[in-house]
Order: sequence, then C-alpha cells, then structure tokens
Amino acid sequence: MTPAFRAGRSATLLLLAMALALAPGCARNRGKKAPEAAYVARDAETLYTLARTTLDQRNYKTAASLFDEVERQHPYSIWARRAQLMSAFSHYAAQDYSAAILSAQRFLSLHPGNRDAPYAHYIIAMSYYEQIADVQRDQRITQQAKDAMNELVRRYPASPYAADARLKLDLIDDHLAGKEMEIGRFYAKNRQWIAASIRYRRVVDDYQTTTHVPEALYRLVESYLALGIPEEAQRAAAVLGANFPGSKWYERGYRLMQQHAG
Repeated sequence: MTPAFRAGRSATLLLLAMALALAPGCARNRGKKAPEAAYVARDAETLYTLARTTLDQRNYKTAASLFDEVERQHPYSIWARRAQLMSAFSHYAAQDYSAAILSAQRFLSLHPGNRDAPYAHYIIAMSYYEQIADVQRDQRITQQAKDAMNELVRRYPASPYAADARLKLDLIDDHLAGKEMEIGRFYAKNRQWIAASIRYRRVVDDYQTTTHVPEALYRLVESYLALGIPEEAQRAAAVLGANFPGSKWYERGYRLMQQHAG
C-alpha cells in the first residue's frame, strides 16, 4: 500500500472511534489470535461494558469476541444491535477485514433503515480500502473498495463518512489509473501498440482527474506514431499541450512530434 493510503488509516480509525464515542487515537493491533469467549451467563449491560473496556485497552480481537457474545446471549436486548456495530469496528481495528465486512453486512441485513447504517457502510468500504495492494498486483479489491465508497456516497451523500469517501475515491482512481499505465507500458515494451493505446486511452477517458493523465497522453502520441497514424498522435499532443503545457510529458511529446516531422 502506498504512503498516501497508509497515512489515512489513523485518521480513519479516529473517525470510526469518534462515531462510537470511543477514546481517540486508536492504533494498529496485530496481537495473538483471541481465544473463544468462554460462555458465562451475564446480563447484557455487564457483558457489553466488559467488551467496551477490552476495546479501550486495544485488545481488539478479544473485544470483538465479547461483543459477539452480547448478541449471542441477549439477541433481543437493546445492547445487541449496538454490539453488532462495535464488533465490526473491533474486527476492523484488529485488521481482520473479512470479519469486519461480514459483521457490518449482517448489521445492514438486520437493520437496513437504522440511523447507524451509514457507519456500517463506511466500515465495509474502509475494510476493502485497507486491503488495496500496490499496482503490480491484482486490483479486484481496489475495485471493490471503489464500489463500496460510491455506494456510501450515493446512499448517504450528506454524512461525514461520505465526505471522507469522496477523498478516498480520488486516491482509488489514481491507483486504478496507475495499474492501467503499468499494463500499457508492458504492452508498449513488447511493441504491442494497439493494446498499449487502449490502456492509455482508458486512463484519459475514465480517470481524467488523476496524476497519470499527462503521461497517458504522451504515451498515446508515442503509440500512434508507432502505429503510423500521425493524425491521432497530433490530436493527443494537442490535448497534452492545451492541458499540461508545463509538464515534462508535454516537452517529450513536443520533441517526439518534431522528430517525426523532421
């Protein structure tokens, strides 16, 4: 994961924690696997308080088990619904993202109209987001993160979680564009110019606000010249010059067009 993605994690944990009135400044916890909570019959409030105390101590995996126990022992109590969300958060804080997603999805299936539904969607989106890998690897998780963020923004556009999701969508798009560029360069290296140009065109058309567009336009100039269609190269160069006149990619594109004309 890139530094930009890593840097957002502490702020995200804080936002998630504040929504549940937790102590701020949560950190990563890669502790040992939590033991299964032994069944001891306790009233819901006592069990919930124990789970919260365990969470405040940053024993996230154990806390998740205890919150699950609240629901198991008292499924119809007022504490059970809150415990479901707290369990999802605890799994997220423990970096058990699959469990966090399942817990949040279960909450939504049981309480789709609940006021905390935006929060549950946010946990799902962030659990995918935290798993985004570098551009050399498969980007299926990246697309799932984008889909989940877009769903959050679509459903709850005025929520504070949607505001954060919009910022992260920009990073996700930049990441996906970077993957397209990597594939395009691979094709170009092997002189597969049509396949390369398709990838570069996708960046220009689908990821217009990302940092990869200037290079994509230059690579289109390069690809079109290699394919023997200078008119298309000229169009790409014109767009590059009009939108990014001070970039190194425009300078390279200009020189390439001059060499071809000469």
